[in-house]
Amino acid sequence: MTVPLSGVPLADHAAVYGALDQAGFTDVWSSEVAGADAFTPLALAAIWQPGLRLGTAVVPVFTRGPGLLAMSAAALAETAPGRFALGIGASSPVVVGDWNAVPFTEPFRRTRDMLRFLRAALAGETVDQTFDTFAVRRFSLERPPAVPPAIVLAALRPGMLRLAGAEADGVILNWLAAGDVPRALAEVGERRPGFEVVARIFVCPTEDATYARTLGRRLITSYLTVPAYAAFHRWLGRDEVLGPMWKAWADGDRRGALAAVPDEVVDALVLHGSPERVREQVRRYADAGVDVPVLALLPTPELTAGGAEALADLIARLGPHAGEGR
Repeated sequence: MTVPLSGVPLADHAAVYGALDQAGFTDVWSSEVAGADAFTPLALAAIWQPGLRLGTAVVPVFTRGPGLLAMSAAALAETAPGRFALGIGASSPVVVGDWNAVPFTEPFRRTRDMLRFLRAALAGETVDQTFDTFAVRRFSLERPPAVPPAIVLAALRPGMLRLAGAEADGVILNWLAAGDVPRALAEVGERRPGFEVVARIFVCPTEDATYARTLGRRLITSYLTVPAYAAFHRWLGRDEVLGPMWKAWADGDRRGALAAVPDEVVDALVLHGSPERVREQVRRYADAGVDVPVLALLPTPELTAGGAEALADLIARLGPHAGEGR
């Protein structure tokens, strides 16, 4: 599950983590955009529910210096030895440049360089090297983790997917349909032992299809108009079906862009229906080669009306233990 959950204060997540564990969820993965940072929700989970595996999906490679990112990852790896995976990615010009005042330049090289730096630093090495996009002078962690975390790479198109396959311990996929997974993994190449495929999957578990599709369209027009995601979906073959949305958005016609997103695209990228139906759709990702399907839970009318009790029931119905009488 993606954490923290929307609408639940971070201080109240002890109950959320407990419910996730009881329902059979194995992992919690954090994101970092403009809400909580990626590390704090996982540090709390490490203490409150020590059986859960932890992951970041993702930490941008631009918004922290190399040393600070290594320190944050090492601290969490020390707190949860053997249970933490560090997911890194390029992020976007808005997050990096507009919100964090850092130039978003050469994202592929910066990601590659940060991956190589982190690999060495988290292994306890002293790093004294000039990379293509930054230089580090004699940095070594005072407290290198006894168990270095796996480093997984967020990737969309062939270059980054190949980098993940060649140098990372796994890949994180995002904003793709189950049917798109084989194409992405073909670029990753032969998977080494222990290499994991993680995918964030947006789910809106409600049978109110109109509500789910309306929300899905808003998300799609917000995300898939970002140049990197637009290029990704062109590469996946959606130029014809999403072309009208991209044109309307470029023309400043936001309503037209929303209206131009076909139902079939929404249904493929934002899973909706009963919790049981959503679970069935998530299994398609696993069948396609995803090792760790990470749900990103969207608000629903039922959650808004039912509060904490409805959330606990939904987690139980979505989890792997659903139907086992737990």
